Amino acid sequence: MAKYFDVHPHNPQTRSIRQIVDLVRDGGLIAYPTDSCFAFGCLVGNRDGLGRVREIRRLDERHHFTLVCRDFAQLGQFVHVSNSMFRLVKAATPGSFTFILPATREVPRRLLHPKKRTVGVRIPNHVVAQALLAELGEPLLSSTLLLPEQDDPLTEAWEIKDQLEHLVDAVVDSGGCGTEPTTVIDLSQDEPEVLRRGAGDPGRFE
Repeated sequence: MAKYFDVHPHNPQTRSIRQIVDLVRDGGLIAYPTDSCFAFGCLVGNRDGLGRVREIRRLDERHHFTLVCRDFAQLGQFVHVSNSMFRLVKAATPGSFTFILPATREVPRRLLHPKKRTVGVRIPNHVVAQALLAELGEPLLSSTLLLPEQDDPLTEAWEIKDQLEHLVDAVVDSGGCGTEPTTVIDLSQDEPEVLRRGAGDPGRFE
């Protein structure tokens, strides 16, 4: 049964943040809030967590998972950002965007798109998500909390716990968060391509 953490949205309790991060470090899979919507999260190297997300969401191998990073410096460890794309990414972070970029060797092969060798990255503009990332000291492997039979992501923590309490290890509630997935921008080619319109305004990439 999933643990339920009630975390203050503006001043996250240090004890709660540490307990959540300890659970992640122990191989746990969490549901946590971001500036776009709730997401699944686990360690980048957590094979079991990755498999659980694939099973819950019924994802195939072509799905782009996302490395949710604390800041731009951390993001740069995991993807190659060309000079032409640097300003675009920098100007849109933190924010409700996921960028598809060529991965560095720091990214496990199982997380890469099988043909493009790319991975998704983002920096959230959300106090609780940032507190978790700061305590963890590395990115969270994440995926939008969107269930197979639903058109829209779940937005209430209590509802997530009711539906997924036997499938995740913890649910983090910090009140309201975004209600739309991120806008996904593919920056792996010469020109930006908007793959999904969501919470972020894609205008600067069109």
